[in-house]
Amino acid sequence: MNAADFTIIQLKQAYQRGELTPSDALKSIARAIDQNDADIGGYLSHDLDLALADAEKVDLSLPLGGVPIAIKDLINVEGQSCGCASRMLTGKYKAPYDATVVRKLREAGAIPFGRTNMDEFAMGSSNENSGIKICRNPHDTERIPGGSSGGSAAVVASNTAVAALGTDTGGSIRQPASHCGIIGLKPTYGRVSRYGLVAFASSLDQAGPMTKTVEDAALLLQIIAGSCVHDSTCLDQPVPDYTSALNEGVSGIKIGLPKEYFAEGLDPKVKTQIEAGIRALTDQGAEVIEISLPNTEHAVATYYVIATAEASANLARFDGVRYGHRSESADDLLSVYEKSRNEGLGSEVKRRIILGTYVLSSGYYDAYYLRAQKVRTLIRNDFKKAFEKVDVIASPVSPTPAFKIGEKLSDPLSMYLADIYTISANLAGICGVSVPCGTVASDGKELPVGLQLLGKPLDETTILKTAFAV
Repeated sequence: MNAADFTIIQLKQAYQRGELTPSDALKSIARAIDQNDADIGGYLSHDLDLALADAEKVDLSLPLGGVPIAIKDLINVEGQSCGCASRMLTGKYKAPYDATVVRKLREAGAIPFGRTNMDEFAMGSSNENSGIKICRNPHDTERIPGGSSGGSAAVVASNTAVAALGTDTGGSIRQPASHCGIIGLKPTYGRVSRYGLVAFASSLDQAGPMTKTVEDAALLLQIIAGSCVHDSTCLDQPVPDYTSALNEGVSGIKIGLPKEYFAEGLDPKVKTQIEAGIRALTDQGAEVIEISLPNTEHAVATYYVIATAEASANLARFDGVRYGHRSESADDLLSVYEKSRNEGLGSEVKRRIILGTYVLSSGYYDAYYLRAQKVRTLIRNDFKKAFEKVDVIASPVSPTPAFKIGEKLSDPLSMYLADIYTISANLAGICGVSVPCGTVASDGKELPVGLQLLGKPLDETTILKTAFAV
Protein backbone atom coordinates (compact mmCIF):
# COMPACT_ATOMS: atom_id res chain seq x y z
CA MET A 1 0.00 0.00 0.00
CA ASN A 2 1.36 3.43 -1.01
CA ALA A 3 -0.07 6.09 1.29
CA ALA A 4 0.61 8.72 -1.39
CA ASP A 5 -2.08 7.05 -3.55
CA PHE A 6 -4.59 8.45 -1.06
CA THR A 7 -6.20 11.86 -0.98
CA ILE A 8 -6.05 13.81 2.28
CA ILE A 9 -9.60 12.74 3.13
CA GLN A 10 -8.87 9.07 2.36
CA LEU A 11 -5.67 9.09 4.43
CA LYS A 12 -7.48 10.58 7.42
CA GLN A 13 -10.14 7.85 7.10
CA ALA A 14 -7.43 5.16 6.99
CA TYR A 15 -6.00 6.56 10.22
CA GLN A 16 -9.43 6.56 11.85
CA ARG A 17 -10.00 2.92 10.85
CA GLY A 18 -6.62 1.95 12.27
CA GLU A 19 -5.34 0.70 8.90
CA LEU A 20 -2.33 3.06 8.95
CA THR A 21 -0.36 5.21 11.35
CA PRO A 22 1.37 8.46 10.35
CA SER A 23 4.72 6.67 10.65
CA ASP A 24 3.49 3.93 8.30
CA ALA A 25 2.34 6.57 5.83
CA LEU A 26 5.65 8.43 5.90
CA LYS A 27 7.68 5.26 5.37
CA SER A 28 5.38 4.26 2.52
CA ILE A 29 5.75 7.65 0.84
CA ALA A 30 9.54 7.58 1.31
CA ARG A 31 9.63 4.18 -0.46
CA ALA A 32 7.52 5.60 -3.30
CA ILE A 33 9.93 8.53 -3.62
CA ASP A 34 12.94 6.20 -3.73
CA GLN A 35 11.29 3.98 -6.35
CA ASN A 36 9.68 6.57 -8.61
CA ASP A 37 11.10 10.06 -8.18
CA ALA A 38 14.44 9.40 -9.84
CA ASP A 39 12.62 9.48 -13.20
CA ILE A 40 10.55 12.55 -12.28
CA GLY A 41 12.84 14.76 -10.20
CA GLY A 42 9.98 16.28 -8.24
CA TYR A 43 11.83 16.31 -4.92
CA LEU A 44 15.03 18.15 -4.09
CA SER A 45 15.26 16.51 -0.65
CA HIS A 46 13.25 14.72 2.04
CA ASP A 47 14.13 13.99 5.65
CA LEU A 48 12.31 10.87 6.81
CA ASP A 49 13.85 10.80 10.30
CA LEU A 50 12.75 14.37 11.02
CA ALA A 51 9.24 13.64 9.75
CA LEU A 52 9.01 10.45 11.83
CA ALA A 53 9.95 12.46 14.92
CA ASP A 54 7.08 14.85 14.11
CA ALA A 55 4.74 11.87 13.63
CA GLU A 56 5.40 10.64 17.16
CA LYS A 57 3.87 13.82 18.56
CA VAL A 58 0.93 14.23 16.17
CA ASP A 59 -2.69 14.51 17.32
CA LEU A 60 -4.88 12.48 14.95
CA SER A 61 -8.01 14.33 16.06
CA LEU A 62 -6.80 17.53 14.36
CA PRO A 63 -8.10 18.42 10.86
CA LEU A 64 -4.84 17.34 9.17
CA GLY A 65 -3.59 15.07 11.94
CA GLY A 66 -0.69 13.00 10.59
CA VAL A 67 -1.08 14.07 6.93
CA PRO A 68 2.29 14.62 5.15
CA ILE A 69 2.39 17.72 2.94
CA ALA A 70 5.21 18.39 0.44
CA ILE A 71 6.55 21.95 0.50
CA LYS A 72 7.86 24.04 -2.41
CA ASP A 73 11.53 24.91 -1.92
CA LEU A 74 10.96 28.63 -1.35
CA ILE A 75 8.72 28.22 1.72
CA ASN A 76 10.56 28.23 5.04
CA VAL A 77 10.33 25.12 7.23
CA GLU A 78 12.32 25.57 10.44
CA GLY A 79 15.60 23.66 10.43
CA GLN A 80 15.30 22.57 6.79
CA SER A 81 17.14 23.82 3.73
CA CYS A 82 15.28 26.53 1.82
CA GLY A 83 17.26 26.73 -1.39
CA CYS A 84 14.76 28.06 -3.95
CA ALA A 85 16.29 25.46 -6.34
CA SER A 86 19.25 27.82 -6.70
CA ARG A 87 22.99 27.35 -6.35
CA MET A 88 22.91 30.64 -4.44
CA LEU A 89 21.12 29.10 -1.43
CA THR A 90 20.95 25.31 -1.71
CA GLY A 91 23.11 23.74 0.98
CA LYS A 92 24.01 27.17 2.30
CA TYR A 93 20.85 28.29 4.10
CA LYS A 94 18.59 26.62 6.66
CA ALA A 95 15.33 28.25 7.59
CA PRO A 96 15.43 29.63 11.15
CA TYR A 97 11.63 29.71 11.43
CA ASP A 98 8.41 28.33 9.93
CA ALA A 99 6.53 30.31 7.30
CA THR A 100 3.02 31.19 8.49
CA VAL A 101 1.48 28.64 6.11
CA VAL A 102 3.74 25.93 7.55
CA ARG A 103 2.97 26.99 11.12
CA LYS A 104 -0.75 26.75 10.36
CA LEU A 105 -0.30 23.31 8.78
CA ARG A 106 1.55 22.12 11.88
CA GLU A 107 -1.16 23.53 14.17
CA ALA A 108 -3.70 21.50 12.17
CA GLY A 109 -1.59 18.36 12.67
CA ALA A 110 0.08 18.14 9.26
CA ILE A 111 3.68 16.99 8.82
CA PRO A 112 5.84 18.95 6.33
CA PHE A 113 7.66 16.27 4.33
CA GLY A 114 9.88 16.89 1.33
CA ARG A 115 11.20 19.94 -0.49
CA THR A 116 9.84 20.10 -4.04
CA ASN A 117 11.66 21.18 -7.18
CA MET A 118 10.90 24.49 -8.88
CA ASP A 119 12.17 27.07 -11.31
CA GLU A 120 14.98 28.94 -9.58
CA PHE A 121 13.53 31.66 -7.32
CA ALA A 122 10.15 30.83 -8.97
CA MET A 123 11.21 32.41 -12.26
CA GLY A 124 9.93 30.23 -15.07
CA SER A 125 6.97 28.41 -16.57
CA SER A 126 8.49 24.98 -17.18
CA ASN A 127 10.71 23.98 -14.23
CA GLU A 128 13.61 23.86 -16.72
CA ASN A 129 15.18 26.78 -14.85
CA SER A 130 15.83 24.76 -11.69
CA GLY A 131 19.42 25.34 -10.69
CA ILE A 132 19.65 21.84 -9.15
CA LYS A 133 18.09 19.25 -11.47
CA ILE A 134 15.48 18.80 -14.15
CA CYS A 135 11.85 17.92 -13.29
CA ARG A 136 9.67 15.92 -15.67
CA ASN A 137 5.96 15.50 -16.30
CA PRO A 138 4.68 12.16 -14.89
CA HIS A 139 2.35 11.75 -17.90
CA ASP A 140 5.25 11.97 -20.36
CA THR A 141 8.78 12.27 -18.99
CA GLU A 142 9.94 13.92 -22.23
CA ARG A 143 7.77 16.92 -21.35
CA ILE A 144 7.85 19.73 -18.80
CA PRO A 145 5.63 19.58 -15.69
CA GLY A 146 5.02 23.33 -15.83
CA GLY A 147 6.39 25.95 -13.51
CA SER A 148 7.41 27.39 -11.33
CA SER A 149 5.71 24.96 -8.90
CA GLY A 150 6.47 22.05 -11.24
CA GLY A 151 7.90 19.83 -8.51
CA SER A 152 4.82 20.22 -6.31
CA ALA A 153 2.53 19.34 -9.24
CA ALA A 154 4.70 16.40 -10.32
CA VAL A 155 4.91 14.76 -6.89
CA VAL A 156 1.14 14.92 -6.40
CA ALA A 157 0.47 13.64 -9.94
CA SER A 158 3.02 10.81 -9.63
CA ASN A 159 1.67 9.67 -6.25
CA THR A 160 4.81 10.45 -4.32
CA ALA A 161 2.90 13.01 -2.22
CA VAL A 162 -0.60 13.20 -0.80
CA ALA A 163 -0.73 16.98 -1.38
CA ALA A 164 1.67 19.90 -1.68
CA LEU A 165 2.00 23.64 -1.28
CA GLY A 166 3.06 25.82 -4.19
CA THR A 167 3.25 29.53 -4.91
CA ASP A 168 1.69 31.49 -7.76
CA THR A 169 3.16 34.76 -9.06
CA GLY A 170 1.88 34.63 -12.63
CA GLY A 171 0.27 31.18 -12.87
CA SER A 172 2.88 29.08 -11.08
CA ILE A 173 0.30 26.94 -9.25
CA ARG A 174 -2.40 26.79 -11.93
CA GLN A 175 -0.24 26.11 -15.00
CA PRO A 176 1.70 23.10 -13.62
CA ALA A 177 -1.54 21.80 -12.09
CA SER A 178 -3.07 21.93 -15.58
CA HIS A 179 -0.09 20.21 -17.23
CA CYS A 180 0.04 17.46 -14.57
CA GLY A 181 -3.71 16.88 -14.23
CA ILE A 182 -4.25 17.94 -10.60
CA ILE A 183 -6.06 20.73 -8.71
CA GLY A 184 -4.13 23.97 -8.24
CA LEU A 185 -5.63 26.89 -6.30
CA LYS A 186 -4.30 30.47 -6.29
CA PRO A 187 -6.05 32.32 -3.47
CA THR A 188 -6.91 36.03 -3.55
CA TYR A 189 -3.89 38.23 -2.86
CA GLY A 190 -3.88 38.73 0.91
CA ARG A 191 -6.05 35.71 1.72
CA VAL A 192 -2.95 33.67 2.67
CA SER A 193 0.11 35.07 4.46
CA ARG A 194 3.34 35.49 2.51
CA TYR A 195 5.45 35.57 5.68
CA GLY A 196 8.24 33.04 5.32
CA LEU A 197 8.05 32.81 1.53
CA VAL A 198 11.20 33.88 -0.31
CA ALA A 199 9.91 36.81 -2.33
CA PHE A 200 9.99 36.96 -6.13
CA ALA A 201 7.46 39.75 -6.78
CA SER A 202 5.89 40.88 -3.53
CA SER A 203 2.70 42.40 -4.98
CA LEU A 204 1.96 39.22 -6.98
CA ASP A 205 3.17 36.21 -4.94
CA GLN A 206 0.61 33.98 -3.25
CA ALA A 207 0.86 30.51 -1.67
CA GLY A 208 -1.80 27.89 -2.28
CA PRO A 209 -2.68 24.18 -2.29
CA MET A 210 -1.93 21.60 -5.00
CA THR A 211 -4.02 18.48 -4.51
CA LYS A 212 -5.72 15.48 -6.10
CA THR A 213 -9.27 16.64 -5.40
CA VAL A 214 -11.19 19.90 -5.00
CA GLU A 215 -12.25 18.76 -1.53
CA ASP A 216 -8.60 18.47 -0.46
CA ALA A 217 -7.84 21.92 -1.88
CA ALA A 218 -10.76 23.42 0.04
CA LEU A 219 -9.58 21.76 3.24
CA LEU A 220 -5.99 22.98 2.85
CA LEU A 221 -7.11 26.52 2.05
CA GLN A 222 -9.31 26.43 5.15
CA ILE A 223 -6.18 25.74 7.20
CA ILE A 224 -3.67 28.16 5.67
CA ALA A 225 -5.96 31.17 5.06
CA GLY A 226 -6.45 33.99 7.53
CA SER A 227 -4.74 37.02 9.02
CA CYS A 228 -1.07 37.19 10.02
CA VAL A 229 0.59 39.78 12.24
CA HIS A 230 3.87 39.32 10.34
CA ASP A 231 2.40 40.23 6.92
CA SER A 232 0.85 43.67 6.54
CA THR A 233 -0.67 42.72 3.18
CA CYS A 234 -2.52 39.72 4.68
CA LEU A 235 -6.22 40.54 5.04
CA ASP A 236 -7.97 40.35 8.40
CA GLN A 237 -11.14 38.79 7.01
CA PRO A 238 -13.22 35.84 8.25
CA VAL A 239 -12.31 32.51 6.60
CA PRO A 240 -15.41 30.69 5.30
CA ASP A 241 -15.98 26.96 5.62
CA TYR A 242 -14.93 26.12 2.08
CA THR A 243 -15.69 22.40 2.23
CA SER A 244 -19.31 22.82 3.37
CA ALA A 245 -20.22 24.75 0.22
CA LEU A 246 -18.85 22.26 -2.31
CA ASN A 247 -22.13 20.38 -2.76
CA GLU A 248 -24.27 23.47 -3.29
CA GLY A 249 -24.15 23.02 -7.06
CA VAL A 250 -23.92 25.61 -9.82
CA SER A 251 -27.55 26.07 -10.80
CA GLY A 252 -28.07 29.75 -11.61
CA ILE A 253 -24.38 30.63 -11.51
CA LYS A 254 -23.33 32.95 -14.35
CA ILE A 255 -20.09 31.96 -16.05
CA GLY A 256 -18.27 34.50 -18.19
CA LEU A 257 -16.26 33.45 -21.24
CA PRO A 258 -13.75 36.19 -22.17
CA LYS A 259 -13.54 36.36 -25.96
CA GLU A 260 -9.88 37.38 -25.70
CA TYR A 261 -9.04 34.02 -24.08
CA PHE A 262 -10.53 31.97 -26.92
CA ALA A 263 -8.83 33.76 -29.81
CA GLU A 264 -5.86 32.97 -32.03
CA GLY A 265 -3.08 30.96 -30.37
CA LEU A 266 -5.27 28.50 -28.48
CA ASP A 267 -4.62 24.87 -29.49
CA PRO A 268 -7.88 23.56 -31.07
CA LYS A 269 -7.62 20.29 -29.12
CA VAL A 270 -7.26 22.20 -25.86
CA LYS A 271 -10.22 24.38 -26.82
CA THR A 272 -12.37 21.28 -27.37
CA GLN A 273 -11.63 20.00 -23.86
CA ILE A 274 -12.27 23.42 -22.31
CA GLU A 275 -15.62 23.61 -24.05
CA ALA A 276 -16.47 20.14 -22.74
CA GLY A 277 -15.68 21.29 -19.20
CA ILE A 278 -17.93 24.32 -19.63
CA ARG A 279 -20.74 22.10 -20.97
CA ALA A 280 -20.44 20.01 -17.81
CA LEU A 281 -21.37 23.16 -15.92
CA THR A 282 -24.21 24.26 -18.18
CA ASP A 283 -25.65 20.74 -17.96
CA GLN A 284 -25.89 21.35 -14.21
CA GLY A 285 -27.75 24.64 -14.59
CA ALA A 286 -25.01 27.24 -15.01
CA GLU A 287 -25.52 30.07 -17.49
CA VAL A 288 -22.79 31.12 -19.94
CA ILE A 289 -22.28 34.75 -20.92
CA GLU A 290 -19.67 36.12 -23.32
CA ILE A 291 -17.62 38.91 -21.78
CA SER A 292 -14.64 41.03 -22.75
CA LEU A 293 -11.39 41.73 -20.90
CA PRO A 294 -10.08 44.31 -23.40
CA ASN A 295 -6.70 44.95 -21.78
CA THR A 296 -5.66 41.28 -21.93
CA GLU A 297 -3.33 42.06 -24.84
CA HIS A 298 -1.21 44.22 -22.53
CA ALA A 299 -1.05 41.72 -19.66
CA VAL A 300 2.19 39.94 -20.58
CA ALA A 301 4.14 43.16 -21.08
CA THR A 302 2.70 44.66 -17.90
CA TYR A 303 3.50 41.58 -15.85
CA TYR A 304 7.08 41.28 -17.06
CA VAL A 305 7.77 44.91 -16.19
CA ILE A 306 6.25 44.81 -12.71
CA ALA A 307 7.41 41.32 -11.75
CA THR A 308 10.99 41.85 -12.88
CA ALA A 309 11.19 45.26 -11.21
CA GLU A 310 10.11 43.75 -7.89
CA ALA A 311 12.46 40.80 -8.42
CA SER A 312 15.45 43.07 -8.99
CA ALA A 313 14.78 44.70 -5.61
CA ASN A 314 13.98 41.47 -3.74
CA LEU A 315 17.00 39.55 -5.03
CA ALA A 316 19.47 42.34 -4.25
CA ARG A 317 19.90 40.70 -0.81
CA PHE A 318 21.64 37.69 -2.39
CA ASP A 319 24.97 39.44 -2.64
CA GLY A 320 27.48 36.97 -1.20
CA VAL A 321 27.87 39.00 1.99
CA ARG A 322 25.26 38.01 4.55
CA TYR A 323 24.31 34.46 3.57
CA GLY A 324 24.22 32.16 0.58
CA HIS A 325 26.94 31.51 -1.98
CA ARG A 326 30.14 33.56 -1.76
CA SER A 327 32.69 33.31 -4.54
CA GLU A 328 36.05 31.93 -3.47
CA SER A 329 37.83 33.82 -6.24
CA ALA A 330 36.70 37.30 -5.16
CA ASP A 331 39.44 39.64 -3.91
CA ASP A 332 37.54 42.85 -3.08
CA LEU A 333 33.98 43.91 -2.19
CA LEU A 334 32.86 44.65 -5.74
CA SER A 335 34.14 41.31 -7.03
CA VAL A 336 32.35 39.57 -4.12
CA TYR A 337 29.08 40.99 -5.45
CA GLU A 338 29.82 40.35 -9.11
CA LYS A 339 31.31 36.88 -8.89
CA SER A 340 28.98 35.55 -6.18
CA ARG A 341 25.87 36.57 -8.11
CA ASN A 342 27.31 35.40 -11.43
CA GLU A 343 28.18 31.97 -10.01
CA GLY A 344 25.11 31.55 -7.81
CA LEU A 345 22.29 32.73 -10.09
CA GLY A 346 21.04 31.06 -13.27
CA SER A 347 20.55 32.71 -16.66
CA GLU A 348 16.80 33.28 -16.36
CA VAL A 349 17.15 34.89 -12.94
CA LYS A 350 19.91 37.15 -14.27
CA ARG A 351 17.78 38.03 -17.29
CA ARG A 352 14.90 39.14 -15.07
CA ILE A 353 17.10 41.06 -12.64
CA ILE A 354 18.68 42.96 -15.53
CA LEU A 355 15.30 43.73 -17.09
CA GLY A 356 13.85 44.81 -13.74
CA THR A 357 16.81 47.03 -12.93
CA TYR A 358 16.53 48.65 -16.35
CA VAL A 359 12.81 49.52 -16.04
CA LEU A 360 13.46 51.06 -12.61
CA SER A 361 16.47 53.07 -13.73
CA SER A 362 16.59 56.84 -13.99
CA GLY A 363 15.03 58.02 -17.23
CA TYR A 364 13.06 54.83 -17.80
CA TYR A 365 10.99 54.52 -14.60
CA ASP A 366 8.08 56.62 -15.91
CA ALA A 367 8.18 55.09 -19.39
CA TYR A 368 8.04 51.50 -18.18
CA TYR A 369 7.34 50.84 -14.50
CA LEU A 370 4.92 53.70 -13.84
CA ARG A 371 3.07 53.04 -17.09
CA ALA A 372 2.85 49.32 -16.28
CA GLN A 373 1.26 50.15 -12.92
CA LYS A 374 -1.36 52.27 -14.71
CA VAL A 375 -2.14 49.45 -17.14
CA ARG A 376 -2.36 47.08 -14.18
CA THR A 377 -5.19 49.25 -12.86
CA LEU A 378 -6.95 49.00 -16.23
CA ILE A 379 -6.65 45.20 -16.13
CA ARG A 380 -8.03 45.13 -12.60
CA ASN A 381 -10.94 47.34 -13.71
CA ASP A 382 -11.68 44.94 -16.60
CA PHE A 383 -12.25 42.17 -14.07
CA LYS A 384 -14.23 44.42 -11.77
CA LYS A 385 -16.65 45.28 -14.62
CA ALA A 386 -16.87 41.64 -15.72
CA PHE A 387 -17.77 40.48 -12.21
CA GLU A 388 -20.71 42.90 -12.20
CA LYS A 389 -22.26 40.57 -14.80
CA VAL A 390 -20.92 37.12 -13.92
CA ASP A 391 -20.00 35.05 -10.85
CA VAL A 392 -17.11 33.08 -12.36
CA ILE A 393 -14.85 33.52 -15.39
CA ALA A 394 -13.89 30.33 -17.25
CA SER A 395 -10.94 29.96 -19.60
CA PRO A 396 -8.04 27.71 -20.56
CA VAL A 397 -5.08 27.68 -18.17
CA SER A 398 -2.51 27.34 -20.95
CA PRO A 399 -2.78 27.68 -24.75
CA THR A 400 -1.23 24.22 -25.25
CA PRO A 401 -0.67 21.01 -23.31
CA ALA A 402 2.77 20.47 -21.75
CA PHE A 403 5.50 21.04 -24.31
CA LYS A 404 8.68 19.01 -24.70
CA ILE A 405 11.72 19.66 -22.55
CA GLY A 406 14.07 22.06 -24.34
CA GLU A 407 11.46 23.11 -26.89
CA LYS A 408 11.27 26.76 -25.79
CA LEU A 409 14.47 27.32 -23.85
CA SER A 410 16.10 29.23 -26.69
CA ASP A 411 13.08 31.54 -27.03
CA PRO A 412 12.24 33.14 -23.67
CA LEU A 413 9.57 35.37 -25.19
CA SER A 414 7.66 32.33 -26.43
CA MET A 415 7.80 30.94 -22.89
CA TYR A 416 6.54 34.23 -21.45
CA LEU A 417 3.60 34.31 -23.88
CA ALA A 418 2.48 30.88 -22.64
CA ASP A 419 1.37 32.66 -19.43
CA ILE A 420 -1.20 34.81 -21.25
CA TYR A 421 -4.27 33.28 -19.54
CA THR A 422 -2.92 33.18 -15.97
CA ILE A 423 -0.97 36.37 -15.27
CA SER A 424 -3.95 38.77 -15.34
CA ALA A 425 -5.38 37.15 -12.20
CA ASN A 426 -2.18 37.99 -10.31
CA LEU A 427 -2.13 41.54 -11.63
CA ALA A 428 -5.75 41.97 -10.51
CA GLY A 429 -5.25 40.14 -7.19
CA ILE A 430 -8.23 37.82 -7.71
CA CYS A 431 -8.52 34.08 -6.99
CA GLY A 432 -8.28 31.25 -9.51
CA VAL A 433 -8.21 27.48 -9.72
CA SER A 434 -7.17 24.93 -12.33
CA VAL A 435 -9.32 21.80 -12.49
CA PRO A 436 -8.69 18.86 -14.87
CA CYS A 437 -11.19 18.72 -17.75
CA GLY A 438 -9.85 16.01 -20.06
CA THR A 439 -6.77 15.08 -22.03
CA VAL A 440 -5.39 15.51 -25.53
CA ALA A 441 -3.36 12.93 -27.43
CA SER A 442 0.19 13.80 -28.47
CA ASP A 443 2.94 11.42 -29.58
CA GLY A 444 0.98 8.47 -28.22
CA LYS A 445 0.56 10.00 -24.75
CA GLU A 446 -2.53 11.47 -23.13
CA LEU A 447 -1.68 14.93 -21.79
CA PRO A 448 -3.92 16.65 -19.21
CA VAL A 449 -5.78 19.89 -19.86
CA GLY A 450 -6.91 22.25 -17.09
CA LEU A 451 -9.97 24.49 -17.01
CA GLN A 452 -9.29 27.79 -15.25
CA LEU A 453 -12.02 29.29 -13.05
CA LEU A 454 -11.46 32.85 -11.83
CA GLY A 455 -13.46 34.46 -9.05
CA LYS A 456 -14.07 37.77 -7.35
CA PRO A 457 -11.64 38.84 -4.61
CA LEU A 458 -12.12 36.65 -1.51
CA ASP A 459 -14.74 34.51 -3.30
CA GLU A 460 -12.81 31.23 -3.28
CA THR A 461 -16.04 29.55 -2.15
CA THR A 462 -17.68 30.05 -5.56
CA ILE A 463 -14.74 28.89 -7.69
CA LEU A 464 -14.24 25.84 -5.48
CA LYS A 465 -17.85 24.71 -5.71
CA THR A 466 -17.75 25.35 -9.47
CA ALA A 467 -14.56 23.30 -9.76
CA PHE A 468 -16.21 20.58 -7.67
CA ALA A 469 -19.10 20.53 -10.16
CA VAL A 470 -16.62 20.04 -13.03
